[in-house]
Amino acid sequence: MKQQPIGVFDSGYGGLTVLKEITARLPQYDYIYLGDNARAPYGTRSFETVYEYTLQCVKWFFSQGCSLVILACNTASAKALRSIQQNDLAKIDSSKRVLGVIRPTTEMIGRYTKTNQVGVLATNGTVISGSYPIEIKKFYPAVQVFQEACPMWVPLVENNEYNSPGADYFIGKNINHLLQQSDKIDTILLACTHYPLLMEKIKKQLPDNVTVLSQGEIVANSLAKYLQNHLEMDVKCSKQGDISFYTTDSAEDFDSHAAIFYGKSVKSMHLSL
Repeated sequence: MKQQPIGVFDSGYGGLTVLKEITARLPQYDYIYLGDNARAPYGTRSFETVYEYTLQCVKWFFSQGCSLVILACNTASAKALRSIQQNDLAKIDSSKRVLGVIRPTTEMIGRYTKTNQVGVLATNGTVISGSYPIEIKKFYPAVQVFQEACPMWVPLVENNEYNSPGADYFIGKNINHLLQQSDKIDTILLACTHYPLLMEKIKKQLPDNVTVLSQGEIVANSLAKYLQNHLEMDVKCSKQGDISFYTTDSAEDFDSHAAIFYGKSVKSMHLSL
């Protein structure tokens, strides 16, 4: 059996924050990262469009031999994952697997809250999908979920303005809106992979008793557990410690931004879909 890398997909750069944690937790595996930067952002697009784009990229990973693909994008996980898992995999190859970032997070979040009141900061698309309230209710029926869409946060990060006074204004505005929904929120999930870059500013705007969770470490630990529990998938994954990066937009532009998210420089290749 030929072994192949694990595919990691995002609409742009944010998934690199997840890949960073995955490679720190599981450095022995090989990975292919694809950012669909040419068609980003996904957060404002329709369910149908996000599904179409995501499926196209998943099929590309499969064409590269990947047996396991991680959607390191909340919008793709919210709007496309279930359809791909339930409808498409059986037609394409039932031995392959596509996993997202929502379920690992929702399985864990109830362990952090003492008040059973949780806040979710996300893109418009993720909020409108209702995925987090639905999934959290499955695991923790007593937990109330309050959501706030933060449409300016991704542009601030991608335009390298996340340390600017403008970032403080929009972060403060959205957090105030969230906390106005309930003064008992004690746990907040950053349900977008761009948002960890704003962590320092987010924490400054919050009371000390509020815990802020980002997804990278949670997803990395979940993937490690998945591979441990599914040895039939683990044996299909190559383990040379290699990572390849692809973008549907300018490779030069991708490389110049990627280090902000990944923590070190990368060398990507352009992909035309």
